[in-house]
Parts: sequence; C-alpha cells; structure tokens
Amino acid sequence: MAAATPDPPLTCNMALPTYADVLAAVPVVSQFIRPTSLIEWPALSNAFGCRFYLKHENHNPTTAFKVRGGIYLVSRLSAEHKARGVLGCTTGNHGQSLAYACRQFRVRCVLVVPMHSNPDKIAAMRALGAELIEHGRDFDEAREHCEEIRNREGLRYIHSANEPDLIAGVGTYALEIFDQLSDPDVILVPVGLGSAICGTGLVAAFRRPETKIIGVQSEGAPAVTLSWRANEPVETGIPQTFAEGMATRVPASMTLALMRHVVHEMVLVSDVALREAVVRLLRATHNLAEGAGAASTAAAWQLRDRLAGKKVVGVLSGGNLDLREMGRILSQS
Repeated sequence: MAAATPDPPLTCNMALPTYADVLAAVPVVSQFIRPTSLIEWPALSNAFGCRFYLKHENHNPTTAFKVRGGIYLVSRLSAEHKARGVLGCTTGNHGQSLAYACRQFRVRCVLVVPMHSNPDKIAAMRALGAELIEHGRDFDEAREHCEEIRNREGLRYIHSANEPDLIAGVGTYALEIFDQLSDPDVILVPVGLGSAICGTGLVAAFRRPETKIIGVQSEGAPAVTLSWRANEPVETGIPQTFAEGMATRVPASMTLALMRHVVHEMVLVSDVALREAVVRLLRATHNLAEGAGAASTAAAWQLRDRLAGKKVVGVLSGGNLDLREMGRILSQS
C-alpha cells in the first residue's frame, strides 16, 4: 500500500472558519439538537482536586458531538450535491453524523469504514440509512479508498476535518459551555483530527481568551499531537489504540493550521488510562464513554496536580463504546 501523504498544515488553501461562522450555525443546529448538559460531578471534582465539569456530548442523538457538524454542513450543500449524494470516511461517529443529517435532508449517504470497525457503530449507520463500504486496516487506508471513489463517482466528499461548516457546526457545543459557565480555566478536548478542538478554540478565543484549550490523544495514535508540537505534518504508523475516535495517523491540513492559533497544549494518555477513565465515569456518573470520550477525564487525572483548584471542563465527546471492549474493561477493573 502506498504511504498516505500528509497535507501541509500551514498552507491550507481553504478559508478557515471563524467565530462568526460558529454563531451562524446555531439556528440550523438548534432545529435538530438540544443543548447538552454541563454538569459538575462532585466525585470527579474530589478525585482531581478541581471543580470538574463534563460537557455531555454523549447525550446527542448519535451519542457523539459530530452530529452538530454533519447537520450544519449537509444543510448548506448545493441542490446539485444534495441530489447526487455525499461520501465520507469514518470510524463511526463522523459517519453517524452524516447519516443522521442526510436522513433529515433526504440525501444519499455513502460511507467507507475500516474493516473490523465497531459493530455497534456500523449497525447505527446502517439503521440511519447509510450505504457502507468496508475497506482497509485503519482510518487512513479507508480514507484513501474513499478518495478513489470520489474521483470515480462524483459524490460530494465530506472530509471529517477539512470542512469549515463541519467545524462551525461542532463549535456550537462550546457556545453552550460558555453560556453555562462563563469562566472555565481549562477545557480538555479529545482529538482525532481536530474538528472539536478547533470549534472549541474559536469560541474560547472570543468568549474568554484566558481559558486554556488542551487537546488529548492516545499515546498509540499521536500524529496530530506530534504535528502540532513540530509545527509540521508528522505521519505515524498504524494506530495502536482501542479508541477508534482518535485512531488517525495523518493530520488534516485545515484543523492543524487552525490549531496553531487556538490550542495551548496537547497531551498524550495511555490506553490503560483511557480504560481506567471509562470505569471512573461509569462509577461516578453512570455514563458510558467510548475511548475518545473518556480522554478528557483521563487527562484530568494525569494533570491533576496542575489543575488543582481550577474550573475545568472535560468534553465527553462520545459514548459509542464497542461492547466487546466494554466487557474487557469491566473484567479488568
């Protein structure tokens, strides 16, 4: 297989989204998505030594934050693109967001997913009406195949990160954070390719520049973190993490360019820490988090000495945990 080629992060030829774009997305997103809860959980605050709030994006219709971006992007497609249909590559949550949005707007949705993907996410996408093609060992092999299909069939390809409307849509959850808590000191955001942290950073930079935006990735899939730190694209090997929402090995040009301006720090957590965070969330909040969704909680524990006494928001970005993995986690806890 030919190696995937990272896009240069600082030469993105698309206009980067702005805070105004996030505001423009609100009227559309709010037609389909209710504001999700921001809850301070005392057991977590006591464990971490800070005031710890969870932003419950796992309470969305697809159990993940990405549905906001899917709705806004599909709503703004041209009549021609809506008539032809859309194409996406996904490990699950991006695909569910597109499938959900396409169902609302009656648009054909074709999705390429890696082989051996989370079967529950696969079932959810099919239930929403998406046409699935399984290909590749990981997200980036599936993405390369997806781009070949785009060139052949002329469907509107919707990248999971390099889409201004997608970033604007997901950024609406950050508006809700600041509407409910005006002065967070830190927001911890799981990072796959960076749409969530970009939307969060855009809002924070306008609403409260003092708020530190910290991204979290798995040690087994650190491509975006390494790229952000190096200020140039860094490609890694096939991801070695159960957290498919963060399992990427090539950064995205648009989000990486924007992250240079709105992200203050990137941290890596182990898969052991992610599994422990899944259990911690179950015990303290009775919420099920997928690996990526638990990343902010894992980071809060890892950084607890630095976060002591602060107001900290952790984005629980998704709850679509593979039930096979849940069994393994619970048997080891």
